Amino acid sequence: MRKIWLSVALASSSLFLTACNDDNDNSAVIIDDGIPKHSISNPLVVTPEAYILSDMAATADQSVKMTYKMLGVHGSEVQATALLFTPKTAPPLTGWPIVVWAHGTTGVADACAPSKAPLNMYIKGMIDQLLAAGYVVVAPDYEGLGEPSENEAHPFLNLQSAAFSITDAVVAARHYLGNRAAKQWMTVGHSQGGHAALGAAQFASRAQLDYKGTIAIAPASNLAAILTVGEQRAAQLTNVGDKINTLAMLDTYTALITAGLRNKNPSLSYQQVFKSPTDGIAALADTECSDFLGEKLGEAMGQYAAGNEWSIDGYPRTQPNFLSLPDVSQFLSKDSQPLQVKVNQPVIIYQGGADAVVPKDATDLLLSGPAAKQSNIQYHVDMSWNHSTVYEKNLDEIVKDVQSLMPIQ
Repeated sequence: MRKIWLSVALASSSLFLTACNDDNDNSAVIIDDGIPKHSISNPLVVTPEAYILSDMAATADQSVKMTYKMLGVHGSEVQATALLFTPKTAPPLTGWPIVVWAHGTTGVADACAPSKAPLNMYIKGMIDQLLAAGYVVVAPDYEGLGEPSENEAHPFLNLQSAAFSITDAVVAARHYLGNRAAKQWMTVGHSQGGHAALGAAQFASRAQLDYKGTIAIAPASNLAAILTVGEQRAAQLTNVGDKINTLAMLDTYTALITAGLRNKNPSLSYQQVFKSPTDGIAALADTECSDFLGEKLGEAMGQYAAGNEWSIDGYPRTQPNFLSLPDVSQFLSKDSQPLQVKVNQPVIIYQGGADAVVPKDATDLLLSGPAAKQSNIQYHVDMSWNHSTVYEKNLDEIVKDVQSLMPIQ
């Protein structure tokens, strides 16, 4: 199944958040833009451990997995994990600049953390190029994915959570590398990671470093519109297999959103969002990864169709008006929507016209908003790119974009 996406909760300028560790000695300080500035002392939990699931020896001097502290969605300190790769080249006088890779959707369960698996060949290819060019690469798992206690769900597509997963990973990486790492950093992300990259642009001041820009590839946004339009397009499909694949993808997104919302709102139940017996399948989101979840949702629809003259009419999927549930509505309208405020650094967006996961219409709508129009955004579109090829066919260009936005000094 294709990777996915989404967005954030805006920090209010009047909001005061406190982040504390077990010693209660850390606090997040609000400065004038309403964003809590990173002030977590000793951000690394333990000495980073070697990452050996992918062979990075040709391009990386160090390949490690670090466990670090970040400000979580509850306003308190939590632990998160990230991969860290350093170049073989000697650092410049000012240190290696840092590129954050923000990954696409894997799920919300700890088992789905990307650091627990080998790198995808295309992701590895991009990281190899960035290392060869002289950049440090940091790849966060995001809040709740892979965290040591394994008792916190990933707040899927909460923009602020994704952004803080990135900013706080960069601060931890610089703490570990010392003067070998520069203050300059930027973010590259695909799908859910494109959404996270836009979040990093909005909340970059938390790191109190020198943010240089964002490259967002097929970034998730306007989820309510995507779900609604997806249902309309599925209704027009005549091939039952194509219809099942489309609806299973939409229901997977909805299940992951529900699972992520339960991090902050444990009273929200799958029964409120899904009809029986689909609610039981959707609940697999708590423990299984997105590909497996999508397969199970599709299998159930296929079994129903086989006994219903190859039609899924009447199949019990989502509850009517689930989009209007208070928790869901808040998430869709605010907490999961990027570019609600002007961003101050350059943004480059790649979007495919053949993308069925993050449709071009959704990204067009994102860029039509007043905050987007006030921001410095380059928009690259090719009608032949789909959700995968928009990234796979542009690896070299993405690396060139990084070098343009953040040249090695």
